[in-house]
Amino acid sequence: MKKFILNLCAMLVIASSIFFLVSYVRNNKENKNDKMNKKTVDCVTEERLVTVKGNSLSGLIEDNKVLKILVGYYQCHPIKTNDIVAYTYANGQTAVVKIVKGIENDKFQLKKSDKDYCWNILINDNVLKNSQNKDYCVDEHAYRMLALYERDYRGKIPKNTCLILGNLAGGSFDSSRFGLIGKNDIIGKAIPE
Repeated sequence: MKKFILNLCAMLVIASSIFFLVSYVRNNKENKNDKMNKKTVDCVTEERLVTVKGNSLSGLIEDNKVLKILVGYYQCHPIKTNDIVAYTYANGQTAVVKIVKGIENDKFQLKKSDKDYCWNILINDNVLKNSQNKDYCVDEHAYRMLALYERDYRGKIPKNTCLILGNLAGGSFDSSRFGLIGKNDIIGKAIPE
């Protein structure tokens, strides 16, 4: 009888240990998921409605179109090609809305166009195109600006940096004028209302 009671106690201890271990793992997993969900929600610190002024996104987003800006979105999310972003230019005094066309680690180069007196922008060996399927073809000034990045970073977009463009094939007030931008200068993700 003693042996039976000892075996029963041992089985109860083992069963309790297993129950405790399963509960502990489940609670930690739920807490981790809660923290991740909270972090994702916390990264968007504000939603702003802005009205587009200008035609640099014409054909994709027209002048006077209202956009929602998810401020802080990229603190928790990666920047993706073709995201529309609001970017702080000139020490936070000016905000511009553009399309991400190249992200970190993308191969980046410029190539003289065969048909025009301009330079195509290539990302990962593909000529960039706007939403109307026209090749981006930039002028001499934009070429000189972007060629510095191509040379200095050996043809790769560096970490936490991206190339942003308008939707005009000849360039606009975008990376073709002021170069690659840092992730920290992006206000947030822009979503058409």
